[in-house]
Amino acid sequence: MKIYQLPGREVPIDAFSSEGVMFSGITRHEGRIQLSSMRIEAGGTVGRHEARTSQLFLLIDGEGWVSGGDGQRIAVKAGQAAYWEAGEAHESGTRTGMTVIVAEGEQLVVEMEELASF
Repeated sequence: MKIYQLPGREVPIDAFSSEGVMFSGITRHEGRIQLSSMRIEAGGTVGRHEARTSQLFLLIDGEGWVSGGDGQRIAVKAGQAAYWEAGEAHESGTRTGMTVIVAEGEQLVVEMEELASF
């Protein structure tokens, strides 16, 4: 058995005009599925960009907002997740700070209760 500490080694992210975002890889499965953590500081944003593959953005701490193709900001909090299809433009941010787990892969199967669809 091995014990690990999250978020591990953090790397600042400034792509897509992002601000206040720290990224840390968690695991990868033969390059098809990747799990990562992101700590977004108060006032931080992950700038608008297209998802390279299906992406699940799961808040584990804090609160913020997410947007999809239409740019409408939707409030999210710890325990909720946003899902974007490959190619879908999206953005996220927070006034107070949030920590998320990001799962990316071509064949993600989301097994959570869907609250809404935008």
